Amino acid sequence: MNEITPRVLIDNIEVDFTEGTYQLNGGLTAATLQFKISTRQSNYRKFWNKEVLFFLDRHDTIPLFRGYIKRIKEEFDYFEIFAQDAFGYMVKGGNKEMAKIALDKHDNLDGNTVSGAIKLAISKALLSTRIKTDIIGDTTPLISSSRPPLRGTLSLLDIIKELLKRAVDNSVTPPRPNIIKIVDDGDNSQLVIEQEVDVDTAPIQMVFTEKDNITKLKIIDKKIPTIVIVNGYKGVKGTFSHDSAIAAYDRNYLEVRNTALKSPAECRDFAQKLFRANLESKYEYALDTFEGMYLSENDVIRVETEDAKFTGNYRVRGKKITFTPSSFSIGLNINRKPPTLAEYISRQDN
Repeated sequence: MNEITPRVLIDNIEVDFTEGTYQLNGGLTAATLQFKISTRQSNYRKFWNKEVLFFLDRHDTIPLFRGYIKRIKEEFDYFEIFAQDAFGYMVKGGNKEMAKIALDKHDNLDGNTVSGAIKLAISKALLSTRIKTDIIGDTTPLISSSRPPLRGTLSLLDIIKELLKRAVDNSVTPPRPNIIKIVDDGDNSQLVIEQEVDVDTAPIQMVFTEKDNITKLKIIDKKIPTIVIVNGYKGVKGTFSHDSAIAAYDRNYLEVRNTALKSPAECRDFAQKLFRANLESKYEYALDTFEGMYLSENDVIRVETEDAKFTGNYRVRGKKITFTPSSFSIGLNINRKPPTLAEYISRQDN
């Protein structure tokens, strides 16, 4: 492995740091960067809301992180600086409110696709200088933001979640939702809409083995829903249960809503697809490694272990990189998360 030299810039000026942590959790949450600099460098007050760039290696031309300083903690001999990427403007934290807009029958997002509605919502929230949409793309399938129309004072994050939740591709098995993430084009943070990848057919970006590049491996055995209830259009519903799975895993319930389904048969079919998707993704991995630093959310990797039941393709959900001026370590969160669950279809409270 080639030696790397991480660097951090504040307002386009490189700063000396002692240690730091970059964390990406994915799923419409803000990526964060925390790092420490000496109190001798500057008056911390001038750092508020300044742009921060983090390059994992001095030779990189595109930053791994672009964000804005949200909090500074002053200690005796150092400042600990906390920054969030552009999603940070959409989430609530400390005394900061999330970005919101008011929508009514006169001023709204009606008549747009998901992409067009998100662009307009960002403009109305006055965030166009922080989050660009030049390469955003659109959902598969294309849907209208008017069905049903969005009304009231809504957070930008809830608007995006609601619109993406409606755009589920039911033409494939299992059904595949769309996600939105931030990529950096070298000059700006750009929102990009993608269909969530199928781990069995998408190109594999990297292979991880216990022999070659996994330093620590944690396997999480998840709870499998064995009774799935799907609520469809106008009170239509259907239930799928699996006797053998109940005997093996006990009675675990999952209830979701999908208003695109208009008959009990469609609801039952969708329920069995969700059951099988969960069964196939029974295991999650958290692994420590020294490779994969440039993997992003929705990339597919392959994990190979001596135990065949754990070997397979996995979707990257997030990563954590701890670094010093001359070293780094990586933790990856990966899974075969069943698509079309709580963040894409409204989960009902049991």
